[in-house]
Amino acid sequence: MWLNSQFSILNSQFMRGLVIKNTGSWYTVRTEEGSDVECKIKGNFRLKEIRTTNPVAVGDRVEIDVNAEGTAFITAIEERKNYIIRRASNLSKQAHILAANLDQAFLIVTINYPITTPIFIDRFLATAEAYRIPVKLVFNKIDRYREDDRALLQEMTKLYGGIGYPCLQLCARTGEGLDALKADLQGKATLLSGHSGVGKSTIINRLVPNADLRTGDISEYHNKGMHTTTFSEMIPLPEGGYLIDTPGIKGFGTIEMEGAEIAHYFPEIFKVAADCKFNNCTHRHEPGCAVLKAVEAGTISPSRYKSYLNILADKQAGKYREEY
Repeated sequence: MWLNSQFSILNSQFMRGLVIKNTGSWYTVRTEEGSDVECKIKGNFRLKEIRTTNPVAVGDRVEIDVNAEGTAFITAIEERKNYIIRRASNLSKQAHILAANLDQAFLIVTINYPITTPIFIDRFLATAEAYRIPVKLVFNKIDRYREDDRALLQEMTKLYGGIGYPCLQLCARTGEGLDALKADLQGKATLLSGHSGVGKSTIINRLVPNADLRTGDISEYHNKGMHTTTFSEMIPLPEGGYLIDTPGIKGFGTIEMEGAEIAHYFPEIFKVAADCKFNNCTHRHEPGCAVLKAVEAGTISPSRYKSYLNILADKQAGKYREEY
């Protein structure tokens, strides 16, 4: 038995690679040599104070051990340069990493069919700011919008564009606006995120014709999307780079944020806060608060301020609800 064990160790092969797919139980790692290896994770990953539901995320660079029997295990994760993280589920204390080592993220937004709320957008943006991940907002399904939808689209584009978040308008079904999107992707690892039903799979199928992702319908009764993507995957782009497709998310609970830091992740609030009377101002009720004055004057959007307060309230037990 000892001889067999030593033979296995001598014939194991250590490699480095990129996690390009996570099904929840198996991981596909693309090695530096260009081969794809199906891997499991060593059990001790779950004993190293990792509090996320997924110890290994798509986009992670890892070390793997392939033994003589062809079984492969992820044995180490290299330090991440960044990641997008959210609270795993309603009232959960655990976190879920959507993807790691990103160059940028595109948040796919729909004014309608289904509705994407400003609070959901702002929670995603604040998390991306915390990890210095550039975000563009992609407003999809513009062909379906009624007059009031188009008015809201222009209002949101003006708001977020004014803060510094580039906004693109797109109809993935017809391809309108796709060229502008494509120009921003070459050579980069880009996360596509958003609610189920906003059109992520349709966008990817347009950009990568052989991806052949399944697309779904919107529930006419609930005006919400139904899950079509069930796992996370990095899809190579013909021009170079990767699109990272993840399952649609209902809510975006923030995590790893301290109360005093939250204002830092709202660029317009952080800028104005320098003029507050108190250094530890929470921007809720303090005298001499420059942020409150800016909200009253309309130079800070009431919806953005509401989102700021909403994230502050996450510290209260039971506050987070998935409809965000």
